[in-house]
Amino acid sequence: MAQIKRNNLKIYDDVADQWWSDDIRWVRTLKNMVPGRLGYFDTLIDWHGKAVLDLGCAGGFMAEALDDRGAQVTGIDPASDAIAAAKTHAQGRNITYDVGVGEALPYIDANFDAVVCVDVLEHVQDLEKVLFEVARVLKPGGVFLFDTINRNLIAQLATITVAEDILRILPKGTHDPAMFIKPHELLTGLRRAGLQAGALTGLGPRGLNRNGDLKFGRLPLKTVLYMGSALKPEA
Repeated sequence: MAQIKRNNLKIYDDVADQWWSDDIRWVRTLKNMVPGRLGYFDTLIDWHGKAVLDLGCAGGFMAEALDDRGAQVTGIDPASDAIAAAKTHAQGRNITYDVGVGEALPYIDANFDAVVCVDVLEHVQDLEKVLFEVARVLKPGGVFLFDTINRNLIAQLATITVAEDILRILPKGTHDPAMFIKPHELLTGLRRAGLQAGALTGLGPRGLNRNGDLKFGRLPLKTVLYMGSALKPEA
């Protein structure tokens, strides 16, 4: 049996032409996670008029939700086909999309009021570089809003064995459990980048919608998915 390629980012380009169709279950799952994330993020920032970078935007689910909230949105992702799909779907919206990676953001210093980074940090090649780039492009007083996957046996069981192998709500090879991030590791990385971390909270399934797909929201436990924020100091 051929070994499964882990952290396979090609999956985002492979389904780019169906990103907004609701035909693919795992892509619908990503869309369904947006309200759960924003239910928390909305308590931390007033989006209206803010310059916001959606780092790792894929086909644009989060970017369009932020645009709906009145933010001035820029999205960036290495998946060029997914970016093309995002641009096509966003016609008529004032969203800028770029192809690029978090380790080398093509933006000037202090350019954004907020950086949103969801379903991304556990995929990047150099977490430290990404966090330093986030800090660089944030304005003083700007906020970094993120989520990621904890690294432990329960998280590996939930995301690989259950989500990929049994329920098939994610393609096989989506994640590499070795790249998952323990909360204390992320907090240390944020501090090294000059960012002041806020409290962390859990994220996970909170029932089913009418289509039988999972709905997501805040959870007290951070064992599998967790989200949080960090502030760039004014001085």
